[in-house]
Amino acid sequence: MNRYFYDLHIHSCLSPCAEDDATPANIAGMAALNGLQIVALTDHNTTRNCPAFFEAARAYGLIPIAGMELTTSEDVHIICLFPTLDAASSFQAIVDERRIHIKNKPAIFGNQLIMDAEDTVLGEEEDLLINATTISIEEAYHFAHQCGGIAYPAHIDRTSNGMVAVLGDFPSDPKFTAFELNNASALSEYQEKYPHLKDMRYVVSSDAHELGAISEAENSILLEDEPYSSRFVTEKLFEYLRGV
Repeated sequence: MNRYFYDLHIHSCLSPCAEDDATPANIAGMAALNGLQIVALTDHNTTRNCPAFFEAARAYGLIPIAGMELTTSEDVHIICLFPTLDAASSFQAIVDERRIHIKNKPAIFGNQLIMDAEDTVLGEEEDLLINATTISIEEAYHFAHQCGGIAYPAHIDRTSNGMVAVLGDFPSDPKFTAFELNNASALSEYQEKYPHLKDMRYVVSSDAHELGAISEAENSILLEDEPYSSRFVTEKLFEYLRGV
């Protein structure tokens, strides 16, 4: 077993609120420079920069995870992670059917750039990505699992789109097995308020919208990795997040 430094919540230039230089290639390069080993790309309501990120991350020797920060119908942010690009694509198809289609206004909200691994702009997402979908929290949980992934509440210690801030509670259903914090020091406070969190896994991730905000090598997970392969480590990461 070995410790793997991670950041499982990073936005690329496809998220309108992220910087344009947060390309998949630049994110991979910064993550490697920071000493990370497992990195997830989690743009708002889309996984369309994940193929470029996978290619760039592997060139740096990183273990890439395909993800999305889904905005539910309750306006709660849920991290949805998938072990493969195919699984992420299946989830994307579900989300596309349940998005509210409002045209983006780049001058107001920012650009939404679809990239390749060489930093070439392949196109732009025309519909605004940061608005809520019609997928509920419970549906997000089930759809992610249906596609072979996992879903858990994002940044529960934040006032913006965190489950606790929006709902005023951390309900015991659906049966999430993990949750995310922005600040590890908030763990005891939330476990005291909501005792069932003590039985769940937690991760601390950056929610980076710019390259300089990507985590340093400070948060880690102990994972089995023999015989080593990136696929095997990915499997063990998902087992960890599922509480297996």
